[in-house]
Amino acid sequence: MNAFLSQLLNGLDKGGAYALIALGLTLVFGTLGVVNFAHGALFMLGCFCAVTFRYLITLETVTLDPEKLSPWGQPVEVRTPLVQNWFGDFGAVLVDYSVPISILLAIPAMLVIGIAMERGIVKHFYKRSHAEQILVTFGLAIVLQEIVKAFFGANPIPQPIPSDLRGAADIGAWFGMAPHLLTYPWWRLIYLLFSGLVIGGVFAFLQFTTFGMVVRAGMADRETVGLMGIDIDRRFTIVFGLAAVVAGVAGVMYTPLLAPNYHLGMDFLVLSFVVVVVGGMGSLPGAVAAGFLLGILQSFASMTEVKSLIPGIDQVIIYLVAVVILLVRPRGLMGRRGIMEN
Repeated sequence: MNAFLSQLLNGLDKGGAYALIALGLTLVFGTLGVVNFAHGALFMLGCFCAVTFRYLITLETVTLDPEKLSPWGQPVEVRTPLVQNWFGDFGAVLVDYSVPISILLAIPAMLVIGIAMERGIVKHFYKRSHAEQILVTFGLAIVLQEIVKAFFGANPIPQPIPSDLRGAADIGAWFGMAPHLLTYPWWRLIYLLFSGLVIGGVFAFLQFTTFGMVVRAGMADRETVGLMGIDIDRRFTIVFGLAAVVAGVAGVMYTPLLAPNYHLGMDFLVLSFVVVVVGGMGSLPGAVAAGFLLGILQSFASMTEVKSLIPGIDQVIIYLVAVVILLVRPRGLMGRRGIMEN
């Protein structure tokens, strides 16, 4: 039972990442009709927002301490982060919590990147075929990947978990079980909660704000909304930026779980696209449901007992499920009629 609950939590955690990336990908397809193969690169850029922020706040001052001498009789160098010199204990907290605080950098940075991408490239392919959209956005993803590689190198750059959030939570004790019977890492629990908050925030924004209502109307009938005098194109540009922000903050919070590297976006792109197709192209609830469903299935497929029966099943389970669902229901779990059925 404990193993089952642990794998379920692992699946929900992994599914949260899939759902966040797929949510942004579906937002773009549902509003603009664009298959954005650069969306995984936006997740990767979010990761490197966290890397950049930590680099900036850990820039050090070097002073010599004449009271401490090296074995050679030279004063010892003392290295202190600039923010710690400037702000004291508060500066030390900034360094320790650099990952969650870097969201403050990632939000405006990803919004600007998303809007620039839509205005500079994507808007010219609205009326082109999906094949052309895929080619140009995939090419853009490769360009972004190589730019990151040139600036940050090819090796992964680990990001630390804040010291207060290391270790594991005794989840079993919360529900009256024996102490330490069911534990789970704090940061993974935080990421799961964070995923739920972001997903809920996006749905609330689209459902309960005037801006969101216009966007949903434009997704259903763009031409009619335009005839009402509403600049739907400008709103859709902002939605593209919002999708970039969702992918970026998902990447920021994922950095302590998987060290950022330049090809991280490509690793998540294929999985997220499979999630979108399984959930149904253009369906936001479908993308979220499919993300958590496939994350849970992949988690259970990675259990030793399952892999001993079917070796390698954890590597292909997502694609097997996608094949079965698309054979039975070509539009995906919650897709609209006519999409992906030709």
